[in-house]
Amino acid sequence: SLPSRWKLAGSHVGTYLKDLDLDDFEEMDEPDPDPNRFILSEIKSPKDLTGLSYKELKQLAREIRAMIIATVSQNGGHLASSLGAVEIILALYRELCNDNDRIVFDVGHQALAHKLLTGRFDEFYTLRQHDGIAGFPRREESPYDVHDSGHASDSLSTAIGLLMAKEMSGDNGKVAAVIGDASISGGMSFEALNHIGQLGKNLIIVLNDNEMSISRNVGAISLYLGKIRLSRGYMKAKERLKHNATTLGDLGRETLAMGVVVKDSIKKLLIGGTLFEDMGITYIGPINGHDIREIEEAIDAAKRHDGPVLIHAVTIKGKGYKPAEKDPSKFHGVSGFDIATGELKKGRESSGFTNVFSKIMTVEGQRDDNLIAITAAMADGTGLYEFSQMFPDRFFDVGIAEEHAVTFASGLAIGGKLPVVAVYSTFMQRAFDQIVTNVALQNLHVVFCLDRAGIVGKDGSTHHGLFDIAYMRMIPNMNVLVPSSTEEMAGAVRTALYAVDGPVAVRYPRSSKTPYEATGNEPVWEYGKAVNRRSGSDVAILAVGRMVWKAMEAAQILSEQGIECAVWDMRWAKPIDSEVVQSSRTCKIIVTIEDGTIEGGFGAAVLEELGRHDVPETANLGHPPVFRMGFPDVFVQHGTEDELFSDFGLMPEQIANTISENLEIAESAGSEGSNQ
Repeated sequence: SLPSRWKLAGSHVGTYLKDLDLDDFEEMDEPDPDPNRFILSEIKSPKDLTGLSYKELKQLAREIRAMIIATVSQNGGHLASSLGAVEIILALYRELCNDNDRIVFDVGHQALAHKLLTGRFDEFYTLRQHDGIAGFPRREESPYDVHDSGHASDSLSTAIGLLMAKEMSGDNGKVAAVIGDASISGGMSFEALNHIGQLGKNLIIVLNDNEMSISRNVGAISLYLGKIRLSRGYMKAKERLKHNATTLGDLGRETLAMGVVVKDSIKKLLIGGTLFEDMGITYIGPINGHDIREIEEAIDAAKRHDGPVLIHAVTIKGKGYKPAEKDPSKFHGVSGFDIATGELKKGRESSGFTNVFSKIMTVEGQRDDNLIAITAAMADGTGLYEFSQMFPDRFFDVGIAEEHAVTFASGLAIGGKLPVVAVYSTFMQRAFDQIVTNVALQNLHVVFCLDRAGIVGKDGSTHHGLFDIAYMRMIPNMNVLVPSSTEEMAGAVRTALYAVDGPVAVRYPRSSKTPYEATGNEPVWEYGKAVNRRSGSDVAILAVGRMVWKAMEAAQILSEQGIECAVWDMRWAKPIDSEVVQSSRTCKIIVTIEDGTIEGGFGAAVLEELGRHDVPETANLGHPPVFRMGFPDVFVQHGTEDELFSDFGLMPEQIANTISENLEIAESAGSEGSNQ
């Protein structure tokens, strides 16, 4: 039985278990599990797994999958990756069950089974809900969550650092890192592998190879792993060769004595490369990533081995749910879905900024043969799929390699091309040095399209794009455009492409309540100029992005109270419209509103501009109080966009109340007041 608080739209997990299309139990000399027993509800910590039979473990895997499917269908989340990693996580916790053993998850897309097995079954129904458990591992949530994950390719560096710390402290606990075949292709992973091989410590690496990231994997590493997947006969072939060598007398013994040469020769014959072993990391695999016994045997061998070991487990992304198995990319991250049909819940994607960007790129791609599109394992998410189909020779998915994407774009720009790098705002943070040194320093015309800017909702702190205005506007030569609507988005992209010299960033959220069908004929923006959306003399509201329309709603509320607000859609976070900022001195207060951090953000730019006193006639007049509204100096957790805006006082009614209160304070003070 399940707690009554589980509200899963009529889809009772126990009932759904009967319909799961999974393999039958293997032939095992063990009694069948009690069909009326719900094993998952008995698991309070990983130690509870040690007494279970393999048939019970298989039943537990079914229950975990059912719980994940039922919960994600309602709450959204990363489904396919977590379904594919269930047996790996069960086997790891069976083998690494000591209190001082630790498992480090890369990205965290695959970690939902980990959450269910580490004391969070009773609250799993709150997954990704406001004030509920997060969709990714979070240290504040559980001692089993070793690090806050959410970005790819960081697990190996974290794991080897943790292992070295344990060794220095006299702690003999084991450390394992679980990393996907997409994440291991990232540059940071290779930096870590190089160091791991050099150190020679007993780190266990489990490579969860499902041939997929968010979009299908690309690149030489993907091809290399594909070649290895075809070599399942490698281990058996090696053993046969060793056996046969012992029957050949002195010649056989001499050959066997050359063990390293034999090993490498076989691998090069059957696999075509020994990448990991050449780096000093023992390779085991490929093994069946859905066979708990086989995974346990590999982990046990790794525990007994002196030195780092990589276990290559081949899995099926979306395992156990046919719609996800058939289309794992579609079910990578979902907002919810109907379990029976596999139909995704419809969000606001169809009218989103990403769709407008996609349309403009295809239109301009037909007009301009120099236009190049680049992304980092995000062809679908960034809206570049259609461009990739229409212009395959001018589209580049570089994999999880944002640093390379930016520097690659700089080379294209030097060569006379017009490169557009489309990456989620939070992931572009990884390439900050390359933006500075390889692009901005040389004043190259590279266009950065920062999708998912601002609050993104239930994915939480590692995915909110709150810092892009701050980190982009501080870079010399950089231009930063912030469209406030889907219609404005079309003009912003065209402006970035054809009306700006040097590096330029366009930052925008994913969705919009206002549908717009882009044509590619939208006018470009006047350089560095804002647009007035509403007139008023009491308050000057300077807003960027989607906050313009929250400001408009707040201004209407205030107008009904007799307070008239001018609302400016600033459009540009850099360069900022100096005339608008300076003319706002005539109002009683100035309010800036942004969906980003106020530390170093757009509001800070307004204060800096006021401080420059570069308009002679107002140089000695001072300026009215400035109230900055946005997200404070904290990491924002998960929840719906409206819940998070409300938490920080950024809904229209709250904005109106804040303005009214501060206007009253300013008027009662009867002076210039102090800046906030």
